[in-house]
Amino acid sequence: MSQQTLSERETKDAQNAVKSDTKPNTKKLFIKTYGCQMNVYDSERMADVLAPVGYAPTDTPDGADLVVLNTCHIREKAAEKVYSNLGRLRKIKNARAETDRPMTIGVTGCVAQAEGREILRREKSVDLVVGPQTYHRLPEVVAKAMAEGPQVVTDYSVEDKFEHMPLARKKQVQARGVTAFLTVQEGCDKFRTFCVVPYTRGAEVSRPLMQIMTEARSLVDAGVREITLLGQNVNAWHGESASGIPIGLGELLHELAAVDGIQRLRYVTSHPNDMDDGLIAAHRDLPVLMPYLHLPVQAGSDRILKAMNRKHTAEKYLDVIRRVREARPDIAISGDFIVGFPGETDAEFEETLALVDAVRYSQAFSFKYSPRPGTPAAGMDGQIAREVMDERLQRLQSLLNRDQLAFNQASVGKTCEVLVERKGKLPGQWLGKTPWLTSAWFEGDASIGDMVTVELVEAGPNSLRAHLS
Repeated sequence: MSQQTLSERETKDAQNAVKSDTKPNTKKLFIKTYGCQMNVYDSERMADVLAPVGYAPTDTPDGADLVVLNTCHIREKAAEKVYSNLGRLRKIKNARAETDRPMTIGVTGCVAQAEGREILRREKSVDLVVGPQTYHRLPEVVAKAMAEGPQVVTDYSVEDKFEHMPLARKKQVQARGVTAFLTVQEGCDKFRTFCVVPYTRGAEVSRPLMQIMTEARSLVDAGVREITLLGQNVNAWHGESASGIPIGLGELLHELAAVDGIQRLRYVTSHPNDMDDGLIAAHRDLPVLMPYLHLPVQAGSDRILKAMNRKHTAEKYLDVIRRVREARPDIAISGDFIVGFPGETDAEFEETLALVDAVRYSQAFSFKYSPRPGTPAAGMDGQIAREVMDERLQRLQSLLNRDQLAFNQASVGKTCEVLVERKGKLPGQWLGKTPWLTSAWFEGDASIGDMVTVELVEAGPNSLRAHLS
């Protein structure tokens, strides 16, 4: 059955089948997550919907009854890693085939959406393939796979997914920590020439305000203190207020800031073209909105940006950065870069380095261009040699590492609040995040979930040492 939509009767029968075969926490679930924060969030939601039918998380696939690979399709190597892992899982599954603990294997995420039944053709051990918008159906899809054979479910409605998102449970949140992701927007309308997201996640759709507020309150009630709003283009979120007035992400952040118990707000990932005045003003006006902005640019050359279909220039990007820094002078800026886009010349790459010098990022992610099947860039002339991309990436990362260390060093001597997220390796040591999303550690009396005031006393390339104030 390919790309099916389960009927109401099928859903009920499948749920009953799972329930009759399980008791609470009698089966083990292992989820391997690839890619972005959205996938991390989705993996948590998959665990949530499978918990009521008897699946408890485990840290290894070896003894798992259900193994799920939640996949990313952004880069070529990420997809190939999935098939490599499936080959290893096949051996475990075959070894357990004749025992009383057979293994079920599922592939979810963007590779599942893009390749569908092709995954079953390439790897016979896979039992179910489920796209990103249908995770609420996992219990019945698992049951049907066990009863009828391999299932492929990739038809979706984003609104339907939002409608079925389970609310956070206190025990689940406590197991994950005091920070949480909250999806507010799915999909992408930007159609960048290198990107598969519009084809795997669909068009931009915003989650309704009331659903967002309900989940936020549920997270706070369960112990969460910091919420990060997620979306492929999160600042494209739009909706209506309770009085029916059109609002954007800036107004949504104001609504969330008023929720008692939310101590910190963040959001990722943004597009420069959607940084409107209201959102920039929120960085000025909301103390609960942390001084951190992840704003990808990908390249510093206007010609390359046009070839990527980014629909902004380097100058426009820098102007957005300027306006944000005027609103919140201490804000930390992070970004994304692609080197070796088809046709990129040495001079155009130098323009990217110049942009890095102009912005001075607190952190950034950089990658070599990877052609994705079905995207316009994959067929463009001027594909760059691997060794050229390697050399450019090393030069870019050298500058980014320089700036990250410089940002951390400039933080030394500051007093700030750190949200304690976990224990360190040594007795009495605690780890957490500063407002600028840098890792900090200190020693002293504290508990997970505390918001403590510290002085930052020593900087490393990736973290800061602090003293309790």
